[in-house]
Amino acid sequence: MKITTIPQVYRNVNRWGEILTVLSKYGLAGWVSRFDLSFAKGFFKNRDGAKLAHLSRETRIRLSLEELGPTFIKFGQILSTRPDQIGLPLAEELQKLQTQVPADDVQTVRARIESDLGQPIDSIFADFDNEPLASASIGQVHRARLHNGNDVVVKVQHAGIEERVRVDMEILSGLAQLAERIPELQPYRPQIAVAEFQRTLWRELDFSREGRNLEQFSACFAANVDIRIPRFYPHLSTSRVLTIEFLDGWKLADGVLESCPDLNSSQIARLAAEMYLQMVFQYGFYHGDPHPGNLVLLPNNQIGLLDFGMVGRLDDGLREDIEEMLLSIVSHDAEQLTTLVTRVGATPPELDEIALRSDLSDFVAHYGHQPIDRFDLAGALTEMIEIVQRYHIVFPAGVALLLKMLVMLEGTMQLLDANFSLMELIEPYRKKMLMRRMSPARRMKKMRRIYFEMEQLAEIVPRRLRAILQQVQSGKFDVHLDHRGLEPSVNRLVLGMLASALFLGSSLLLTRSIWPVQGISIPGVVGCTISLALGLRLLRAISKSGRLDRRH
Repeated sequence: MKITTIPQVYRNVNRWGEILTVLSKYGLAGWVSRFDLSFAKGFFKNRDGAKLAHLSRETRIRLSLEELGPTFIKFGQILSTRPDQIGLPLAEELQKLQTQVPADDVQTVRARIESDLGQPIDSIFADFDNEPLASASIGQVHRARLHNGNDVVVKVQHAGIEERVRVDMEILSGLAQLAERIPELQPYRPQIAVAEFQRTLWRELDFSREGRNLEQFSACFAANVDIRIPRFYPHLSTSRVLTIEFLDGWKLADGVLESCPDLNSSQIARLAAEMYLQMVFQYGFYHGDPHPGNLVLLPNNQIGLLDFGMVGRLDDGLREDIEEMLLSIVSHDAEQLTTLVTRVGATPPELDEIALRSDLSDFVAHYGHQPIDRFDLAGALTEMIEIVQRYHIVFPAGVALLLKMLVMLEGTMQLLDANFSLMELIEPYRKKMLMRRMSPARRMKKMRRIYFEMEQLAEIVPRRLRAILQQVQSGKFDVHLDHRGLEPSVNRLVLGMLASALFLGSSLLLTRSIWPVQGISIPGVVGCTISLALGLRLLRAISKSGRLDRRH
């Protein structure tokens, strides 16, 4: 841990102790489970009394996050969208995180609403339900009615959550620094994951951002009578209070097929899926959590959408790369798919591109020949994520969220229609993708971008060349070499020289019997012993690095 983290450790010492206690408890259970100590395994239990030693590592991670509270629960939820980074088993386990947290008392909620909106709550709402509909990690939701008779839901941020998040963020940063030093955790890239989480969570804490997302979705689907986006009330919303329209219908999570036996489930599944595909391929702005609880069936077979805190955005270039990936799978082009994966994702220096291409060829051979109407898109995307994670390639956050969204979308729609195929709906977009690539408007846009970049380059290059020539002429031109990874080699070289010198000197002391005891030089014996120990330590360090005789 860096020395700059010491002040925040001191400031948050109680919370540090609480977190380390929980992590130690779950880590101890994992350590004990390696041994056949049946009598000890029962000592370690979670807060519900379940024995930890018999649980998988993924389950223990989820339980520890739940026990650590709202910030860590939200951290786990965001990590669940990154199977390319943490692996599918852990991502699937983190999707089970329990988000129900204790609600604030009604006096605290009312006080926050009145403070943020600057009016007594009775003058804002004709009726306000004191019992929350739900209480999640960041806020809780109450139903209310305006004086004009409109039913609304009011989302209120938990009291003290901002300070709690700030403290936990500092601690997570410190834990990430420690985790980077643990070989088993390095593949998860803790510091990158925590930095991404911080950006996401601070955005979610600003409810006004969710309101802007809602307005943008409303504008996109204003002409679609089959899609219902809740109305946003900006004059009754702040960064900590969000007021939107209440959609009275059946959530897909509530077993809508049993409640509505006459429902045309195939039509509803198709309508909902087309809504998401339109978001991705037409607007590049999509709802990132198609959970059954966020889809509401309304009268006249309308679909309502809830919870706009997690959204994804794709710029034109990234969207085209995603489209190309789907086209590569369908057209059996493993070479193009390999190129796209390595271009879109962050690749490690030691990437074995030949092995990656071979695995993607097998992947394309399996899925590329499936009929469109029976294409298992969720299975294909899941397998591709496994391949990407195996080679330690990390996709941008927007791409990872999109892949997870498509997998979840197909699973949700199959609750309504067991024969639903998302790829069959994507097929018409395939033709639109090809037409859009060939369109004159796109070509002109690309030419303008290339011209602008070339113009910038033409302006910069002569100026930079002139500056370099002036430095050369004045004798101030310096070449800076960055030696990476040489410190251990230099340390071993110095240690080897010291051991050799000590051994030679000690040998001279022995041969000349300097300060002898019974004819043996004591300094010589001590020196030889120390030099031998240093030599053995050096050999052990080289052996552990695995580079004693390896050729590169």
